[in-house]
Amino acid sequence: MSLDGATRPLIHARALTKRFAAFTAVDAVDFDVARGEAFGFLGPNGAGKTSTMRMIGCTSPISGGELRILDMDPRHDGPQIRARLGVVPQHDTLDNELTVRENLLIYGRYFGLTREECARRADDLLEFVQLADRGKDLVEPLSGGMKRRLTIARSLINEPDVMLLDEPTTGLDPQARHLVWDRLYRLKQRGVTLVLTTHYMDEAEQLCDRLVVMDKAKIVAEGSPQELIQRYSTKEVAEFRFAPGIQETLDGQFEGLAERVERLPDRVLLYADDGEDVVLAARDRGLHPETVLVRRSTLEDVFLRLTGRSLVE
Repeated sequence: MSLDGATRPLIHARALTKRFAAFTAVDAVDFDVARGEAFGFLGPNGAGKTSTMRMIGCTSPISGGELRILDMDPRHDGPQIRARLGVVPQHDTLDNELTVRENLLIYGRYFGLTREECARRADDLLEFVQLADRGKDLVEPLSGGMKRRLTIARSLINEPDVMLLDEPTTGLDPQARHLVWDRLYRLKQRGVTLVLTTHYMDEAEQLCDRLVVMDKAKIVAEGSPQELIQRYSTKEVAEFRFAPGIQETLDGQFEGLAERVERLPDRVLLYADDGEDVVLAARDRGLHPETVLVRRSTLEDVFLRLTGRSLVE
């Protein structure tokens, strides 16, 4: 049975592969992005996220497999696909010598919009990203958060079907990050499909309906944030910190306290569905950490379990 336009995925990848000479950056990955959802790529540096995004954005040719975007083939329909995408790169590429509003007007002309239509959309978008009062200001002195919001506004000038966002809030302070999250959430409510990469696990939990975790060029897990937490972690985590030199003397004393125990240089993590029960059981065994924290499991626990804690450069 064939799928109609409403149910067919906007992005469809099967065995999608990207090679650079002998190096495989993306190794036969499968995924679908549905219309109107927010879909995330998570992974450590070098996992293949950016290479995948560049193939979706039709700026890097695929090396193998199948990729269809908006029911078109990027090998033959690149210009038509790019005309329907909005792209927010990791680093802002605004023209600092122009005003805020001029950045939108000129970008709109690249898509063949009339000056009148560019002006109308620019005004609407500046209102949307809360920069209407800065339209006549030069870009250079704007804060990082303002520049990021302007970049998002610019990516919307062509009213795209899909927005590609590469690390959309990197380098922003918490207030600016939350304002960007709010704008992206409002876009999703309008039916815009979002595809993003991020290093912030809380950002992925906030924004993504579904996501994939990539590691060493492959997809190692897929699901909603809550599904991944349920599958790869526990409801809660108890964090024990001991005085210097004490933790090294406690071999064997954590056995059976939790579903999984992870010993780090500065603390011990005990994964269980009831963290308070773990704390009480530890005290019954005579364990007396300096500090105890019981928290809910997060996507970061999942991410570190799947990709490891070693720094990848």
